[in-house]
Amino acid sequence: MTVAKLPEHCETMTEVRVGVDEVDRALVALLVRRFGYMDAAARIKTERGTVRDEARKAQVLDNVVRAAEAAGLTPERLRAVWNELVEQSIAHEMIMWDQIRANR
Repeated sequence: MTVAKLPEHCETMTEVRVGVDEVDRALVALLVRRFGYMDAAARIKTERGTVRDEARKAQVLDNVVRAAEAAGLTPERLRAVWNELVEQSIAHEMIMWDQIRANR
């Protein structure tokens, strides 16, 4: 397996693609962990109506905007990505909430 170079050291598109693929693998691993927390939330929450928490969603998106700004990235772009991530997380948690209670 080729070790990815830092972006600023890439000189070819092959090197860029190796780096992107490495980051994608790391992101998938982190998303697996994040969705594991959604499984835990589904297990812990006693009311289905609490799965969607708009105040928490706003807090998560605001946190991402602040982190993006601090890192010098475009906050609107990351906010859009995270909005989709949060919506998919809520959908997953809803399914898990229903499955957990159906198996009792």
